[in-house]
Amino acid sequence: MKTIIPFVFLLLFVLLSGSSATAQPANALASLIKQEAVLEKVASGFSFTEGPAVNSKGEIYFTDQPNNKIYIWNEKDEISTFPVDGERANGLYFDQDDHLVACADYRNKLIRIDAQGNKTVLANGFNGKHLNGPNDLWIHPDGTIYITDSYYHRPWWPEGQQQEQDERAVYRVSPEGEIKRVASGFKMPNGIIGTPDGRTLYVADIQDGKIWQYTIQKDGSLTNKSFFAPEGSDGMTIDDEGNVYLTNKAVSVYSRTGVKLGEIAVPEQPANICFGGKNRKTLFITARTSVYKLSMRVKGAQ
Repeated sequence: MKTIIPFVFLLLFVLLSGSSATAQPANALASLIKQEAVLEKVASGFSFTEGPAVNSKGEIYFTDQPNNKIYIWNEKDEISTFPVDGERANGLYFDQDDHLVACADYRNKLIRIDAQGNKTVLANGFNGKHLNGPNDLWIHPDGTIYITDSYYHRPWWPEGQQQEQDERAVYRVSPEGEIKRVASGFKMPNGIIGTPDGRTLYVADIQDGKIWQYTIQKDGSLTNKSFFAPEGSDGMTIDDEGNVYLTNKAVSVYSRTGVKLGEIAVPEQPANICFGGKNRKTLFITARTSVYKLSMRVKGAQ
């Protein structure tokens, strides 16, 4: 049964420590949310929900990584099990062919799952060594995949397995399968999202408490690294106005210019987020043992 949860938008003037951003009026965040909308708990009883991704039908796939499950949500608030082993999937994303691409944490791979459940390994190493552990991903309009390669030691890994790469970095995987390291210098890269025009990439350094912004060049390389926000994030999404949504203690929302618009309080600490539904106006939040939704005025850009 769904639970209706009263919550408070932190909409008063926001002062960003260490940021040059200016405060916003109290209606800045409210203008993005459907009038009189309330946060709803859709389902609970999971171990740790992660990786929400929307397909062409507006359905959202999300993971319960400790239990090695992938679930599917639809607009009737029905949740079913995806009958394919996602190999301890964390971050998910759908490609242009509506195939599910997953950061398969079981053996540090990036995999693609087609409509028939067939799996293809897209990347499993760099420079002759295993990846540390692909965490989250975003797919560029041209099919290039950007992944954050963190290192969270997992109890299901073989005994003695350690970090093999010398950096916790961001990689790009070309449509032809070539993998290149495109950004480094992070403490722990985690959430990642790009703009629908394919020009800008946001990367969260969750341990350093920062979001970085990059320009995506035509060859897929990243340039013009700049500071975007003074918060880390586990997962991220973006709406059709260019606002960026972060998940940490709450859901923080920043304008495209890096101004904090406010926070959406969630009863459990959110881990990841995306827009779903046929009109992409449902904000779907994975938060520890539960998943939540909120009706929005804005649409998801993805």
